[in-house]
This record gives sequence, structure tokens and C-alpha cells, in this order.
Amino acid sequence: MDTFSIRGGTPLYGELHIQGAKNAALPILAATVLAGGSYTLYDVPHLLDIEVMLKILTSLGVQCEHKNSTVHVDTSNLTSCYVPHDLMGQMRSSIFLMGPMLARCGEIILSRPGGCAIGERRINLHYKGLEALGATIIEEEGYIRCQAAQLKGNSIFLDYPSVGATENIMMAAVRAEGETIIYNAAREPEIIDLQNFLNQLGARIRGAGTDTIVISGTQHLYPAEYRIIPDRIVTGTMILASAITKGEVTLTNVEPKHLISLLDLTSQSGVEIESTHDIMKVKTKRNYRAIDRIVTAPYPGFPTDMQAQMMAFLSLAEGCSIMKETVFEGRFRHVTELNRLGADIQIDLNTAFIRGVSKLSGTTVEATDLRAGAALILAGLAAEGETRVTGAHHIDRGYDAIEHQLASLGARITRLTNDPLLSTGI
Repeated sequence: MDTFSIRGGTPLYGELHIQGAKNAALPILAATVLAGGSYTLYDVPHLLDIEVMLKILTSLGVQCEHKNSTVHVDTSNLTSCYVPHDLMGQMRSSIFLMGPMLARCGEIILSRPGGCAIGERRINLHYKGLEALGATIIEEEGYIRCQAAQLKGNSIFLDYPSVGATENIMMAAVRAEGETIIYNAAREPEIIDLQNFLNQLGARIRGAGTDTIVISGTQHLYPAEYRIIPDRIVTGTMILASAITKGEVTLTNVEPKHLISLLDLTSQSGVEIESTHDIMKVKTKRNYRAIDRIVTAPYPGFPTDMQAQMMAFLSLAEGCSIMKETVFEGRFRHVTELNRLGADIQIDLNTAFIRGVSKLSGTTVEATDLRAGAALILAGLAAEGETRVTGAHHIDRGYDAIEHQLASLGARITRLTNDPLLSTGI
């Protein structure tokens, strides 16, 4: 497994273009099976999760090409409705294929999805929504068999505003007979991006971004070109990378309105951020302050996917911060590793108490999941001496060559591989 070596203490300066959003690209890639034909998607990052999704699509008979940040897929000839077990186990987002495959083929066979170990992520809401549309779902011998001769629109109330369940239901309902209404729908920007993509295919959806989404089914869908929105979590990570190193960084290809909660909190801490259209300028001139209380919540609340990075940032703030995790119960595994670097963080059930310290000191730490890995890299950028972050493959799931992105801003970061000739960075 690859390891990142970071020599901290260097403020970041320069300009960085933000990649397209992983969490928008994955359901949109799944949605391409809804209508047979050739699609071109722009701003698709090179990530392990994207690679796995393209392998899954290829296993179904889809022709795929990912060159630079553009993906070409041809979904004209689906030859299979079975998703290989080994690919399902590598990525949570493989579950997105349930809805569009049911709508296109009337059947899909898969196993339970894998992904980061950050707590239980049930798929019962996916089942509930698809069954309400007329699907039959049977679990046997480790596999999930979903079938539907004809999906029919229905009113569906989600007990929790699950992003994945909202997206799966949307994709299935696009070709269902009649009207589907999703109540208590997730409101994330990625939901809006999926709606915009589907409507470009000829779907009739309204309400994304609110808690009620209405889908009028149609069989008249056609392939299209589409550009993925900027990744708000990568944007947030790079904002904190600039802030924790007391640097000055300009981020391009950003969407400030997707980051209102983070921008409010960083402003409270003393970080200066200027936003104009799709550009952000981040500057930290002095020591920054602790934040009294942060609670993770579904959008537009503070995202759980930024919790670990914010904790790394606050570990060097002046004062004591309190952070409560309400989305995933297993998302404090990075605390032990941050404390190994010299942070002072105590956990009580789902609440973290972060007492700011004057410095962090480099050592070897382990990335246990995607966002935990990003947090450890941020800590390493600010720590004295060398920090080694093992488990780079977790970070590669969501950040496109993060070592190159940070090195372009002056960070002293290197990827160490099993083959020294393949090591990259500065």
C-alpha cells in the first residue's frame, strides 16, 4: 500500500483548480444506463471510486473511456444485469445501479456494497423506495435480486433524508409509469446535479434542492453531454489546507453557495475568505480561534464529510472546540491518529472535545477511511518534522492525486510506493 510522506511547516501559496464532484459523478455515471447511446461527461476526476464504477459498467456491457477529465460511455448494448461481487465490495456507490437498471432492464443482481468503515450505512431506504415503485427485492445466499416488470409511480416518504436513496428512487422513477413524489428528500447539491442531468436526457423532474421532489415518468430519454459540478468536499479540504498552514491560496472552479456552513464556521475562527462567482481566495494572517460548537447534519448543515478535516484544523486553534457527529456513529477513528501527532482530543460518545495545542509533531499515522486520511494530511502539513500517512488508497477514493494538488501549492509531500521508481511528489 502507498504512503504519503509530508514535511510540514510550509505555508501554502498559489492557485488550484478544484476537481469535479465524486458524489455527483457516481450517480450520473449510473444514470447513463437509463437510455442507450453515447454520453460525454466532463470534469470527472480520476479516483479509485470512479475507476470501480467504470469497471462495473464495463462488466454490464457498457463501453467506457476515461481520458484526462472526460468520460465517454456507450450504453447501447447492455449484456448483463449481474454486478460482480468483487466490484460491489469495493465501493458503496455501486448501489446506485439498482434504480436505473430496474428502469432499463427490469432486473439487477448484486451483493451488498462496500466502502469506508465509518459506521452502519443501511440500504433499507433504497429498498423501501424501489419496492414502493413496484420492485420485488429478495436477499438470498449473499446476493440481492431486484426485479420489476413495470415500475409505477408512487408517493414515498423517507424516514431519513438519505442522499443515496433519494438518487436511486429518482433514477428508477424517471421511467416509471405515472408520477412519483419523494417526501423528506435529501437536499444536497449533488441531488440537484443529478436532476439537471436527467432532465437533459428528457426526464421531467422538479424540486431537487428542496425536501419534496416530483418525477413524472417518461419513456422518451436520450443520451447527452454534461459537466459535473465542482467537488464541495475537496474545496472545503483545500480551504482548510490553506488555513491550517497560514497560507494564501486561490481556488478556482468552486461553488461558494454549496459551502455556506463551512464558510460561516471558518469565518468565526478568523480565516479570511473572499468569494467571487467561481473563485475563492483564502488567507490566514494570524492564529485562529476555536469554535464553540459544531454539529454535523444533512445539507445544508455542516457535512459529516468535513468533520475529520475540521477537527484537524481545530486541533491547532486557540481555545476549546466541541464537535458532535450525528450522521455516522463510527466516524471518530481518526481521533487516535490525530492525538498521536500531538492533538488533544477527547471523545464522549458522539461528541469530541478539541483543546487547541501550540504545535503538532510528525509521526507515522494510518488513514482508516477517506476523510480521516484527508484530515491526517492536513495535520501533517502543519506538523513539525515528517508525517507519514499510510493507507493512501483510502484517500485516492476521493482526491485526484492529492499529492500533486498540494505540491503545486508548495507543500512538501511525496507518495511512497512499494516500487521506489514510482514514488511521486516533491
